[in-house]
Amino acid sequence: MSGHSKWATTKHKKAVVDARRSSAFAKLIKNIEVAARQGGGDPAGNPTLFDAIQKAKKTSVPNDNIDRAVKRGSGAETGGADYQTIMYEGYAPHGVAVLVECLTDNRNRAAADVRIAFTRNGGAMADPGSVAYLFSRKGLVLVPKEGTSEDDVLAAVLDAGAEEVNDLGDAFEVISEATDLVPVRTALQGAGIEYDSAEVSFVPSMQVPLDADAAGAVLRLIEALEDSDDVQNVYANLEVPDEALSQVG
Repeated sequence: MSGHSKWATTKHKKAVVDARRSSAFAKLIKNIEVAARQGGGDPAGNPTLFDAIQKAKKTSVPNDNIDRAVKRGSGAETGGADYQTIMYEGYAPHGVAVLVECLTDNRNRAAADVRIAFTRNGGAMADPGSVAYLFSRKGLVLVPKEGTSEDDVLAAVLDAGAEEVNDLGDAFEVISEATDLVPVRTALQGAGIEYDSAEVSFVPSMQVPLDADAAGAVLRLIEALEDSDDVQNVYANLEVPDEALSQVG
């Protein structure tokens, strides 16, 4: 996963920008509703729901919105949609591989939005399987640095299945197998270490290094994809130089 931390840093800083967008609230609420539908409405017995709620609260989603999403998902309140997870694959400018994760109640709308974003921003959609092999499904936990050292994090997670800990500047990123995500975040909780988010992600096995101009073109495509309400996450295998970060958002 050489170079992964560079893109992870970009994603982490980008998330702060995205959190200010109203569409980000809607996507976090959708995650909560789906997690409640799949695993029940009790966060204590549903780790995925627990983490979805925590991420929403960290992004200042109102508690009333969170509670209603849990009720809709668990069936305690009517009005929930039948969401499906769909993955699309494609290429951004300069040969960067892109995975697009959608959570939608309308497959045709999602496909159209993704295709338009690619074609209008110099990219192209690809056949299933042509890009996915460049990514591995991993558990990813972000731990804020305040009052926590890298040694503290390592000591807490190594026996729980963590593969590596990366320094992202203002946070630590803990990577594990996707199946070890719950044990890792439970180990952090047991050690009294707070984390910002815990989720399954797609980590690239190789990066495409780009200069600032090229990286800007790729990031514009990613922004266009994320403008769709149906798009939950976008993963790309570019290595972004520090000077390009100012173009994000």
